[in-house]
Amino acid sequence: MSFSTVPPPVERRVEIDLSAVRHNVRHIADVVSPAKVMAVVKADGYGHGALPVARAALQSGATWLGVAHITEALQLREAGIEAPILAWLHTVESDFGAAIRDSIDIGVSGWELGHVAEAARREERPARVHLKIDTGLGRNGCPPEQWGALVSLALQYQEEGLLRVVGIFSHLAVADEPDRHETDEQVRRFREAVAAAENGGIDVELRHLANTPGALSRPDTHFDLVRVGLGIYGLSPFHGQNSAGLGLRPAMRFVTSVASCKEVPAGQGVSYGLTYRTTRPTTLALIPVGYADGVPRVATGAPVLVGGRTYPVVGKIAMDQLVIDLQATGIAGTGQSVLGLPAVLFGGDAGEPSADDWADASSSINYEIVTRISARVQRIYLNGADASAGQ
Repeated sequence: MSFSTVPPPVERRVEIDLSAVRHNVRHIADVVSPAKVMAVVKADGYGHGALPVARAALQSGATWLGVAHITEALQLREAGIEAPILAWLHTVESDFGAAIRDSIDIGVSGWELGHVAEAARREERPARVHLKIDTGLGRNGCPPEQWGALVSLALQYQEEGLLRVVGIFSHLAVADEPDRHETDEQVRRFREAVAAAENGGIDVELRHLANTPGALSRPDTHFDLVRVGLGIYGLSPFHGQNSAGLGLRPAMRFVTSVASCKEVPAGQGVSYGLTYRTTRPTTLALIPVGYADGVPRVATGAPVLVGGRTYPVVGKIAMDQLVIDLQATGIAGTGQSVLGLPAVLFGGDAGEPSADDWADASSSINYEIVTRISARVQRIYLNGADASAGQ
């Protein structure tokens, strides 16, 4: 008995073009130079795969990696990533000792500082910390009125040899709307916080404020390092401006195949609730992905590309499937049937629907569209080797 070594077809997949990631990192590095690039690979690389994206980004000019959780950073270290990594979102259960042992930089907004210092005392090794000032976003980050006390305590721990303050950072609230005056105010507050820390005795090595929209539209936010998430995946943070206009290439393409093609009469209801009924005889095609695969349940009307044409999703999206109306009859059971044809929900090639289209259909943002694709959808990596190195 012999067994075939041909891999089975992948029924539903996202194709991640790592050459696009490398292109995007190089482009952004050119835009922000002489500032350095931190590639943000939190949330499993925005759904693209943290480790493959991290490797591609580091090949292409990124010098830092950024994640939200220490656990994410530890996974990168376990996989052999040696580049500097910053983790900035913690709970009282976070393993600061593990971060210190694995040389992971720790973002500190206030309460964490004592926990970090105690972990460093136990590990008998100084922690590397970046102090975060809240310049207006109102999430984590030290309130300005408490900044002086945080700096003083950090200096005290530094003098005890428990930590080293490596950087000062903050996060922008409305940089995706370049005309908003609040960004000017955040830049001013950030400069004041850095000056106060330096006047207090901290030798600030890295100042970082810019996210992707700041990196691409506000040179005054670049400082020493920019933290770029969405941009390295080739998506635009600006409403009304697409990736190509920013010199970026989308890296993710979501593909499956048509699972059913059938003729239905006028008045046929479609999916739960029968919120959609056909107005005339037509052909319906079934696409075998749904909200369990990360497709937004509310995205009725979103586009799907089949056979060179784009069709809208009709009816409610279910857990495992959605339906498109081919708006024609006499197709099923003939040579014109779309059964088995590729169905592209979104991608980056000309004529393909985009993540932005799906974001618009679901009243969301492209960040959510790519990040929410579930583990049930297999990731396929393309162009893993850096064939364009040196270009």
